[in-house]
Amino acid sequence: MRKILPLALTALFALSACRFAGHDDPADKARRLNTTASFPLHAYIPDPASDGAKAVSRAQWILGKQCMVRLGFAGFATLDPKAVESTYAVRQGTLTSEDLPGDDSPYGVAAPDLAAEHGYHNRTPDTSAQPQEWPAGQYTALTGVFESGDSHVSHGHRIPEGGCLGQATRRIYGAPPKVVKVDGVRLSGYYSLALALWNESHEQARKDPAWKKADRAWSACMKKEGFHYPDPDEASLDSDWFGHGKPSAKEKETASADARCKLDTGYIPAVHALDVRTQTSFIGRNKQKLEALRAADERAMRKARTIVGHAS
Repeated sequence: MRKILPLALTALFALSACRFAGHDDPADKARRLNTTASFPLHAYIPDPASDGAKAVSRAQWILGKQCMVRLGFAGFATLDPKAVESTYAVRQGTLTSEDLPGDDSPYGVAAPDLAAEHGYHNRTPDTSAQPQEWPAGQYTALTGVFESGDSHVSHGHRIPEGGCLGQATRRIYGAPPKVVKVDGVRLSGYYSLALALWNESHEQARKDPAWKKADRAWSACMKKEGFHYPDPDEASLDSDWFGHGKPSAKEKETASADARCKLDTGYIPAVHALDVRTQTSFIGRNKQKLEALRAADERAMRKARTIVGHAS
């Protein structure tokens, strides 16, 4: 025992020293970097689970409830905003639970064991807000989203732009910022600038020769495993993975190989460094606008707390 125990302790201390010195295990490092929180622009996108964001959600429903009553929906007078503050409105009959492939992490699958079990069907359930179905008339009044044939008038009252919830949001935040486009999609939300910069900086980072080198290394690793894809996005978006409730054996094998090759080639640390560098540059060029939006968000949270306090 006197011989074995000191050796074991020496190994343990050496392992701990390596970790404290920043020598992460490749899998641990990939996991740490493969989160939105590891990016500079994350600081400009509020956490939906924060107390401030919850106050905004409750205030939106408090004001939305008042608006719905004014539009003639008398039943809303008894609505408890706390019961719906963590929901988002969907039109009755359109709620689906289709299991689409995808991974919410920035760089896709990175845990071979998890990928071998779930393939690319590895989305994290959204616990910050759940869908809430509303009848068509109430849905249009709440959201201002109309289908062909829907009336823009409710009980003789014109539905406000964006519906009652949209009107409530404007009262809390003020006028929305300029609309921006991301991959052809119009974004008019209060965090659209940060999201647009995130997308634009990522597209620029992908053009860097170092990113293309990382793609080639990953692709060569996949080829040795028997899979032929030029980059991880092509693998995760393979049309064979769509239209199935559960991942096929082929999908699981592909995803597992994808994750192993990311770890074996150091893919995630390599491309993450490029993304961070590019985001930092974009933040520098848009610092004033981003800080102004963050300040506006803080003002909105203070206003929301006041609204909630008065309604209590």
